[in-house]
Amino acid sequence: MAEDSELWDVICDGPFIPMKTSGKTATTIPKSRKEYSDADRKAIEKNFRAKKILVCGIGLDEYNRISACQYANEIWKALQTAHGGTTQVKMKDDESIQDMHTRFTSIINELHSLGEIIPRNKLVRKILSVLPGS
Repeated sequence: MAEDSELWDVICDGPFIPMKTSGKTATTIPKSRKEYSDADRKAIEKNFRAKKILVCGIGLDEYNRISACQYANEIWKALQTAHGGTTQVKMKDDESIQDMHTRFTSIINELHSLGEIIPRNKLVRKILSVLPGS
């Protein structure tokens, strides 16, 4: 469970970058790869694990959207931006009410898993607003 928390921290806060103090002015600069300690490498590895989890959970279209991202938190931000939501949610013309409800429930469950809790009355209003007049 602690590793899950650490991976979530990497996704939210960005990767660990090993630093060192350099020169008389005591400036902090990134270490070169040759200077990494075992602890540095272990901490850096968390970004790769988090990135792998995010990449394995998406489809090809999503992968194309995030393939240039180097860090897990860049992937997360790109996905948040892409799926930030829209006020133009509508029931599709060829979609049954049951299919629309299933799609809606799936979206709500994903939001819930990301920590976004939406009150039931707001969910009901949203459902009613997207139904066609017929």
